Amino acid sequence: MGSMKKGEINMSVKQTAGRDALGSFAPKFAQLNDDVLFGEVWSREDKLSLRDRSIVTVVALLAQGLTDSSFQYHLMTAKQNGITRTEIAEILTHAAFYAGWPKAWAAFRLAKEVWAEDVPDADAGAAHQREMVFPIGAPNDGFAQYFSGQSYLAPVSGEQVGIFNVTFEPGCRNNWHIHHAKAGGGQILICVAGRGWYQEWGKNARALLPGDVVNIPAGVKHWHGAAADSWFSHLAVEVPGEDTSNEWCEPVDDEAYGRL
Repeated sequence: MGSMKKGEINMSVKQTAGRDALGSFAPKFAQLNDDVLFGEVWSREDKLSLRDRSIVTVVALLAQGLTDSSFQYHLMTAKQNGITRTEIAEILTHAAFYAGWPKAWAAFRLAKEVWAEDVPDADAGAAHQREMVFPIGAPNDGFAQYFSGQSYLAPVSGEQVGIFNVTFEPGCRNNWHIHHAKAGGGQILICVAGRGWYQEWGKNARALLPGDVVNIPAGVKHWHGAAADSWFSHLAVEVPGEDTSNEWCEPVDDEAYGRL
């Protein structure tokens, strides 16, 4: 058998998907799927590389209009076998002229999900901006020392109460901090786009999605920021209070954040 190229997965390992799904209902079909299709055909790398087999499979399924879970699986396999975001876009575009334009549209919807993490940062930022009505704003340089990663700040209101749209790039979060006040004070977060986290000292982290609201009383040590694989924006509402101030503490532990 020929040697595997970088980025290709080893399809010759024993497959059990057919037996897991259909072993008791259609044992022969399951055996042919696991042992012949994947165990023999996909393993003949001396005849055709895994990367090329992925291209053939994706185009064949596209031509039939089979943009279901099996198609998504083979898109994921194609990515693992070294096909880039740019290449899959060109493959689907080329095949569209022969397989059908509507089928390609359906295929692109799934391909965008599979290769989502490979979107260039500029494109990902633009896509995030389209998800919300508030601007991302300028780099949050004035508070950069209190953030791990890149954040942005856009003032929304400076009258009555201060409201700011705070945007975090993937993996960005602020340090642990406390909003102090003699009376009143604290902060309200209104999530507007992306996915993020909020955590109070001594408690489990809470996942945040658009529409979620977080009430943070004065005196509570906490942090908030983006998920590792998503941009995130929230409105930060400054609750009026007496003798208010912010205390910035230590950064969020990388290992603890990585476990979220």
